[in-house]
Amino acid sequence: MEIVEVNGVQLYKWNIGPSSYLVNPIDGARLLNWYISLADGATRDIIYWPENAPLGGDKIGEVYGGIPVLFPFCGASFANGKKGFWKTPKGELREMKMHGYALDGTFEVIMTTDFGFTAKFLPSAKCMEAYPYDYEFTVNYRFSDLSLSCELSLVNNGSEKMPWGAGLHPYFTLPWHKGATRKDYRLLHDAKKACNILADGSFAPIGVEKNSFGDVEMFNRIHTHLKTGIVKFGPKSGEEDITLKFGGGGKPDVGSCVVTWAESETAPYYCVEPWLSMPNTASSPRHFVEPKSQKSFLVEISLI
Repeated sequence: MEIVEVNGVQLYKWNIGPSSYLVNPIDGARLLNWYISLADGATRDIIYWPENAPLGGDKIGEVYGGIPVLFPFCGASFANGKKGFWKTPKGELREMKMHGYALDGTFEVIMTTDFGFTAKFLPSAKCMEAYPYDYEFTVNYRFSDLSLSCELSLVNNGSEKMPWGAGLHPYFTLPWHKGATRKDYRLLHDAKKACNILADGSFAPIGVEKNSFGDVEMFNRIHTHLKTGIVKFGPKSGEEDITLKFGGGGKPDVGSCVVTWAESETAPYYCVEPWLSMPNTASSPRHFVEPKSQKSFLVEISLI
């Protein structure tokens, strides 16, 4: 691992085999870019980061790139018909920002190794008001030559159970072959159901049959009722698949889902996002951490 300064921002970099990982562990514990060096001397971005985007600071949360960490809840929250709010188990109405407060929050690096790092979330006053619990939330990355793992861990130091529904929001470079388009790539999953979230926070069921990234029905689709926590995507030829595995790859926790999303039809990326919970479930959570205990959500991304 080496520490490099780019545009005045201190970043951490790991070079492991053909893979290079660039991280800002302080601002959002954000993995900015993962690329591999090819045999012909060229490089291929696995995780996309836009040129000239801010590498740190308050604006990093607005960047469509890298792997944002979503905590305490994924997606939008609604309460009493109002977007941006949630109702606690005690019935309190509190604000809840889209995707939570970690993606542009401050972290403290508590450990680095030759193969990764662990960072602890330092909640802002606004986050503490929105999510009023005594806890420790950490992000633990481990890197290898052709894969990474990220474990999101929540320790409940308080005396009441805590709801949560964390996740990741990876921006994958797609297409990654010269001359290819999105329609040349497909998603493989075993979800039994799929839906879209509507403007009022409700869900509209849609089919799960179509799997081409060129299909408009893939935009903002939530894949649910998964038989396993394994999703693959890549060229229709079946070569060079990227494998996304969460929860160890077995039957995922109730409420877990995979979201596919991109900002537009021409964006140079596509997000394939593993979430512990559906959007708009903060007020009716499926996952809790009991007092004086810990829960984790593990995600692995592999090229093999």
